[in-house]
Amino acid sequence: MWEYTDKVMEFFYNPRNQGTITEKKEGEKIVTGEVGSIACGDALRLHLKVDEATQIILDARFQTFGCASAIASSSALTELLKGKTVDEALKLTNREIAEYLGGLPEEKMHCSVMGQEALEAAVFSYKGIPLATHEEEEGALICKCFGVTDTKIRRIIIENDLTTISQVTNYVKAGGGCSSCLADIDDILKEVATERTKAVEAATNVVTAKENNTNGFKQLTNIKKIQLIERVLEQEVRPILMADGGNVELYDLEGEIVKVVLKGACGSCAGSTATLKIAIEAKLKELIDPALVVQAV
Repeated sequence: MWEYTDKVMEFFYNPRNQGTITEKKEGEKIVTGEVGSIACGDALRLHLKVDEATQIILDARFQTFGCASAIASSSALTELLKGKTVDEALKLTNREIAEYLGGLPEEKMHCSVMGQEALEAAVFSYKGIPLATHEEEEGALICKCFGVTDTKIRRIIIENDLTTISQVTNYVKAGGGCSSCLADIDDILKEVATERTKAVEAATNVVTAKENNTNGFKQLTNIKKIQLIERVLEQEVRPILMADGGNVELYDLEGEIVKVVLKGACGSCAGSTATLKIAIEAKLKELIDPALVVQAV
């Protein structure tokens, strides 16, 4: 028997905003995001009504198939969304959904992840971004039982600071079926752990260098420079770009010129130049070296 908080049980027995949205006025748009499947045990369909002038979410409703945690998480999600702009809503994390409910058993955290993914699907629909452009759709399929890619597993590990296979299974179900993918999940965990260690070492090196030299970044080896740039991209830049269906990949570093590849929605966006200068270059200048210049290849 799972130990649920009182708020989880309240939202399970008396769910808020259950159902669909059918009525809208001029200037309002209704969109839907759907994730999961009944065959896998959980499915969620999220409906949003958005004021197109302000991009504020006027109403949010849900239909779900699943356990008490799935129903409570879906209901909590709709409560959290109403009154937010589309961009504000997209910043909502699965942990915030769980925290709103006073916490979820770790074995049920996949329900909050499902809510976050349904939200992303609905917002992508509102922005007219095909789901196929989502980075996770481009990843290699790791868990065939639940259709989970390596990219999704990596994202969930990083966002939730996961360290074990059982945690990954609790958050995205990967590994909870035939278990044939457990070795692959373990490899991804080890890769992320190695990247974290390198990022910490790179950050420590650049701080030490700057303490002894005003041009600390320039004193690092090229490998250390690349590791530090990649750390800033991973923690400060990618989350912003992914919120709008885009991404960035570090291509090369030549002196003070950082060459990147814009992916997803960013690759075809008319505002890609602004993305380079505002979202990427400005952040690298702020956190690493004011002399850095970003170029797209």
